[in-house]
Amino acid sequence: MSLNNQVIKRYNPENIAKPVGHYSHVTKIDRNAEQYVFSGQVGVDQNGTIPADFNEQVTNTMANIVAILSSQELTPDHVIKINIWATEEIDWEHFYAIWNNVFGASPPSMTIAYVKGLGLPELKIELDVWAAG
Repeated sequence: MSLNNQVIKRYNPENIAKPVGHYSHVTKIDRNAEQYVFSGQVGVDQNGTIPADFNEQVTNTMANIVAILSSQELTPDHVIKINIWATEEIDWEHFYAIWNNVFGASPPSMTIAYVKGLGLPELKIELDVWAAG
């Protein structure tokens, strides 16, 4: 684990199967840490445009996560859990290229669900982010 903060520890216990993706099975938060719950982040760009392309939405969503964390003086190392909601199949090669760039070798816990729709019909992916610092 190579986190840059002292309030979060991530583990993959040896007595269960290794993660099937790039995430940690266990994320432990120091009892004195402040917790942050962010609204779901979507693929809208800085101009308020939602691109039609799924991978562009993924790229924008991850950039929006980094930006909202920064607004609270947090970094991706502070993320403890992400729930991913997608309306179409995720291009894992594209997704993990960005995910690994943002979260590095010690990614947060993750849940993924495919859903029929999100809050607006043009949205194809939304990520709920929980952090501690």
